[in-house]
Amino acid sequence: MKGIKLLSSLCLSSVLLAGCSFSSGGSADVSGNDLSIEIFQGKVEFNDQFKQLAKEYEKENPNVDIKITSVGGGSDYAGSLKTKFASGDEPEIFSIAGPTEAATYDKYLADLSDTKAAEQALDGTLDPVSKDEEVHGLPFNQEGYGLIYNKEIFKKAGIDAKQILTYEDLEKAVKKLDSKKQQLGIDAVFAFPAKEKWVPGNHLSNVYLAPQFDQKVLQAFQSDTVEFNKGKEFQRMIDLQSSYSIQPTLNLDYSQQVEQYFSLQKVAIIQQGNWIYPSVEQMDADFAQNGMGIIPIPVKGFEGKLPVGIPNYWAVNKNSDAKTIQASKDFIDWMYTSETGKKAVLKDFKFIPAYQGYNTSDISDPLSKEIYQYASDKKTTGWVFLGYPGTWGDYLGANVQKYLSGEISWSELEQDSKNKWQEMRN
Repeated sequence: MKGIKLLSSLCLSSVLLAGCSFSSGGSADVSGNDLSIEIFQGKVEFNDQFKQLAKEYEKENPNVDIKITSVGGGSDYAGSLKTKFASGDEPEIFSIAGPTEAATYDKYLADLSDTKAAEQALDGTLDPVSKDEEVHGLPFNQEGYGLIYNKEIFKKAGIDAKQILTYEDLEKAVKKLDSKKQQLGIDAVFAFPAKEKWVPGNHLSNVYLAPQFDQKVLQAFQSDTVEFNKGKEFQRMIDLQSSYSIQPTLNLDYSQQVEQYFSLQKVAIIQQGNWIYPSVEQMDADFAQNGMGIIPIPVKGFEGKLPVGIPNYWAVNKNSDAKTIQASKDFIDWMYTSETGKKAVLKDFKFIPAYQGYNTSDISDPLSKEIYQYASDKKTTGWVFLGYPGTWGDYLGANVQKYLSGEISWSELEQDSKNKWQEMRN
């Protein structure tokens, strides 16, 4: 979700998924007794499971009322969060994505260094959201992304996915799949959701820009400039996915990509991550469990390596009163360190844990298991897109849309995007 990588009735719009809290900064509810905590977050994929876990917490802590709002899946979480704070309807817990958003919301971020979750976080995972010896975010999970493929379709086409390492290998496989579309029962090789700016602008760009920043998100965050040293590789991957995709790609969104085309086995490959598993499982549980695999997006010099990182962090609003801040910390601690919470993280959320104390053999879905294996084998690359300045990833994604519609050339895309990086950083 990106990074992956995710509303209520009348709070923001008719498309909100969960209820709203009308307090500002958190306080006791109208009864004067219970603590009310609104959680505002951007991963719709585990919304239902998250609400269920919150109910379990409320049973153990009847004085706490938790309200969850999940915004994403085609809606703009970052914009919705900004609107929430601008209106004064501040959530008690909210999600931020890496150092760029941590800097944006710096004045709202409580120090979480005294939590059990911070103590258990895996080495290095807190660095992007730490400042002046304070910890301003706690990891959701680990995620990875690449090219998710249909195992049965590949088998019927006589393609060994594990032999696809280079761009040339991938292109050969794509052309073979395309030539057998009717025989394989697919409408296209890819479903490339170019309507979603984050898919090319954040995730796909990341694999080609990360080498410039030594695969480190903080280097990207601190850089005044960006170069497109692998711009030609980036361009041809855009062209390949777009040319062999369900058309028109500019009208194709994430939900259609995952549910309408991939889950129903109408395409062979999609560029996504392990966060799609719950959605695919709801559509076809057997296919989700047995029919999907993942391979890395080919990048010269980094063949066989998968981007793996922390997509989001939990933040606690320091404008809340002291009692509410502690209650918010307690809930996050319980979610990641209690036996009930840890079971939900692995089994229900389908998360790859970013904390110690988990039996990783219990990771429940095959995509996450593959990604965890890549991480264990140290065959990974970084998530530098969380260090892009401001909304530069969306800006780049919009430029990709212009490129696909013929409005600008690729060289114009690169130059304009470089200029925008400097402008946003300044």
